Amino acid sequence: MRLTRVYVDAPLAAGERVILEGNAASHVSRVLRLRVGEALTLFNGAGGEYAASIDAARSGRLTVAVGEPRAVERESPLTLTLAQGVSRGERMDLVVQKATELGVSGIVPLFTERSVVRLGAQQAERKLNHWRAIAIAACEQSGRNRLPKVAPPLSLADLLRSGADREGGRLLLSPGATSRLDALPHPATSVTVLIGPEGGLTDAEQEAAVAAGFLPVRLGPRVLRTETAAIAALALLQREFGDF
Repeated sequence: MRLTRVYVDAPLAAGERVILEGNAASHVSRVLRLRVGEALTLFNGAGGEYAASIDAARSGRLTVAVGEPRAVERESPLTLTLAQGVSRGERMDLVVQKATELGVSGIVPLFTERSVVRLGAQQAERKLNHWRAIAIAACEQSGRNRLPKVAPPLSLADLLRSGADREGGRLLLSPGATSRLDALPHPATSVTVLIGPEGGLTDAEQEAAVAAGFLPVRLGPRVLRTETAAIAALALLQREFGDF
């Protein structure tokens, strides 16, 4: 039987008790219908996990007894960062969820010239918290004990100016490219993948990315939706350099 995994944003130690409330408590007690004495697994994103059991339930809050730690890691040897053009609604949610399941270390939401989504400061903060919650839920489901870093949204120009991850491989997904993913030098231990939004990147943006060290690659003869491209590219990179 599958064991329920719950993320706790707090230090964990054997013999202590933690309180679950809000959405976490509601999910465990009302959706999963777990009762006092039943087992679950806790993790806090710092690595490893803890055996646990429900000690008490009252007023919408659960008291959970923390048991012994388990040094379980399910992280890929490939440090994989997805720089993703922000797409609308459920498409971006899907990308965050599946990228987390596929083992990315970081997700960088990007605003580009053809981005349909435009966010003010408060909206961007709400979206960031929403995406981070999706990543947490994906870690609970997939067995990951370390949370991927979901960065605040930034412009493509800011990403290229930052020079982040210049030591690793840098790939630009482009339907017009002639090279494929296997053109990346072997072995690769760190890769950043840049993918445009629904309308793709402009020619000028692609040229700027290439000037910043990104290698244009294609996935095949067909033009994929942005969310499909992200899932396919991450899976292929994990197969080539990671743990698939």
